[in-house]
Amino acid sequence: MNKTMKVAFVVPYVPNLIRVRSYNLITQLSQQGIEITLFTLGSNEIDLRDANLMRTACKDVQYQNQPLWNSLLNCLGALPSSLPLQAVYSWNPALSGRLENILSNQNTSPHFDLVHVEHLRGSRYGARIKSRFSDVPLVWDSVDCISYLFKQASNQSRGAFGKIVSILELKRTQKAEGQLVCDFDHVLVTSSVDKNALLELAPVGDQPSPVSILSNGVDLKYYQPPHDIRKDSNTIVFSGKMSYHANIAMAAYLVREIMPRIWQKKRDICLKIVGKDPPREIKNLAANPLITVTGTVEDIRPYLWGATVAAVPLVYGAGIQNKILEAMASGTSVVTTSRTLSALHVAPGKDVLVADSPDEFAVKILQLIEDPKLRSEIGSRGLAYVRKYHDWKNIAGQLTNIYRQTIQEKRAQKAL
Repeated sequence: MNKTMKVAFVVPYVPNLIRVRSYNLITQLSQQGIEITLFTLGSNEIDLRDANLMRTACKDVQYQNQPLWNSLLNCLGALPSSLPLQAVYSWNPALSGRLENILSNQNTSPHFDLVHVEHLRGSRYGARIKSRFSDVPLVWDSVDCISYLFKQASNQSRGAFGKIVSILELKRTQKAEGQLVCDFDHVLVTSSVDKNALLELAPVGDQPSPVSILSNGVDLKYYQPPHDIRKDSNTIVFSGKMSYHANIAMAAYLVREIMPRIWQKKRDICLKIVGKDPPREIKNLAANPLITVTGTVEDIRPYLWGATVAAVPLVYGAGIQNKILEAMASGTSVVTTSRTLSALHVAPGKDVLVADSPDEFAVKILQLIEDPKLRSEIGSRGLAYVRKYHDWKNIAGQLTNIYRQTIQEKRAQKAL
């Protein structure tokens, strides 16, 4: 009988249905027989509730409360240093101490075959483990290349965020990610663009670690539309966490540049901006009676199921746009920009419609609104695409193979 693989999974925020990557990877890994101990941080009762819900998929959940002020103090303390604020924001010595205490007993009572650390915000936990327990295999899921995202934000964002990133964070983050891609035993990213961006940051003369592309998935069963669902004939949906700077830029671009062109042709088209924590500039868009800004919703699926078209006019970003996968899994046709295609295997014009200028984007949306047959074909092909390429079960299987490979290579290095 094969020995059960035991993994310490460090996530600097509590996995849930919004933080889909860690949530679904942990859930699927557990179903595939891997024993997961989750180490995570939260700051409120909702985080604690979500952490407790993860106990159904995990052998154990090590939850540490971290108030916002603690994270802000971490950032304040890092300002005089060369550390990026992202790398210290979620640092908590108590949580790290729990993991280190368990690893200290590895020789007498082995607990973990591998430690998996997610995001730049979690990287410091991995660095700490490497400095104290060099024999423990370490996988870092960078998810996206954050400095690549920041570089785009500094070039294209007209708001305060872009300026702050350009002045304060960009060079720090580039230096940190360049070193991190060399420090772990294996590195994961969601797209080839992010992989190349990370590898380009590696210091000259240093050997980067193996970097694998592990795509994001979508919960196909969860997003499957009911048979009796009726789509609106004139509704565009844009979804996402609305406090995220790239989503703010997209929503503003959609309203200011694309929607006026649509309204010139069809004055009754409605836009729904769906997602939690919209800033004032997004809330103010609802002054137009044709625009709805929902804020937090209990369930995003009815908005996706009921929409005629999902619009994803990516201005800048990194990795995979989960909003595209969720819309496809809901059977809703998608119009997006070519920027998103590098992270996907879609066939433009068949699985999604692609447009890069505001004029072209408006034309493609109107085309879907006015042609039910085309809209149905794009929606059906999009659903078939995510079933083929973005099933979490298959993605977790790929990750399991990466774990095994990393453990074997670490043992071989130790034997030399």
